Amino acid sequence: MTDAWRPPRGRVVCVGETMAALAPDPSGPLVDADHLRLSVAGAESNVAMYLADHGIPATWVSALGDDPLGARVRAAVAAAGVDVTHVSTDPDRPTGLMLKNPSPAGTGVHYYREGSAASALGPDLLAHEVMRTAALVHFTGITPALSMSCRELVTQALAVPAAERPGAVSFDVNHRAPLWPEGTAPEVLRDLAGRADIVFVGLDEAQDLWGAHLTAAAVRALLPAPRIVVVKDGSRAATAFTASGATTVPAPRVAVVEPVGAGDAFAAGFLVGLLRGEPVGRSLRLGHLTAASALSVTGDHGPLPPRSTVDRLLALTDEGWKGVEVSGRVEG
Repeated sequence: MTDAWRPPRGRVVCVGETMAALAPDPSGPLVDADHLRLSVAGAESNVAMYLADHGIPATWVSALGDDPLGARVRAAVAAAGVDVTHVSTDPDRPTGLMLKNPSPAGTGVHYYREGSAASALGPDLLAHEVMRTAALVHFTGITPALSMSCRELVTQALAVPAAERPGAVSFDVNHRAPLWPEGTAPEVLRDLAGRADIVFVGLDEAQDLWGAHLTAAAVRALLPAPRIVVVKDGSRAATAFTASGATTVPAPRVAVVEPVGAGDAFAAGFLVGLLRGEPVGRSLRLGHLTAASALSVTGDHGPLPPRSTVDRLLALTDEGWKGVEVSGRVEG
């Protein structure tokens, strides 16, 4: 089966907020913590960092406060090989902050991002050369939830018909319920996702947003226009729908340390496959392997396995792929 469409090769621009993040060290309930670990957290910069890890030129575009947390965020993303020269500094608004609160039931998150520097991003950003010359621009559903100007930024970026865009646009639904006024997310996110070239969505979040009965194929039916729709079914599998049909690749077994950031890593890996001209099935495998790097560490960004290991796993037969296991390092 031949996959007809590929995004143009070139620089990927990822647009969205990255916050400073505080978490208990060692991991445990925040109320009992004597020490906190400072890191950075942002879906779009996570994608940019994993793209850079894979050797894809990646630029992160955002805004940070003129404060120590903003300097820390900028340095951390740049250290991963991402171009941050188009991240502006806002003298009047702070860098966003989040607190992680791990518990046996999962990791709770508390946001302090209202009125942040990134929440003031708007559609004027689209006129910048870095946006107009990108081969691919990546957004998530987090950005339109931050403010009306942020929503207008994403809306206008996706208002241009696909055939008239200078580059492709990918959109990860990435539903964060606490950021949305009640009842508004389903319609807005479906409309935005339906206008993108490439869409990523978890089956569970699609069911929460658009109907508990949905299957992966039903999600595709809800989003018929995008060239590619990738539906991720947790630790089980991911399915990519293209003009050629559906391709499903099971997820490898993973010893999960923390799930945060895995969806961003998957999106980056899949995009890398497309940008390299890989078949959709191998692109899905690359998404799974990149996600495993995030699942295997505390925090959002973990080291990739050696390129030789990735190449070997990508070349496995379908039967051989079913035996792949990840436990700190990738094994076949």
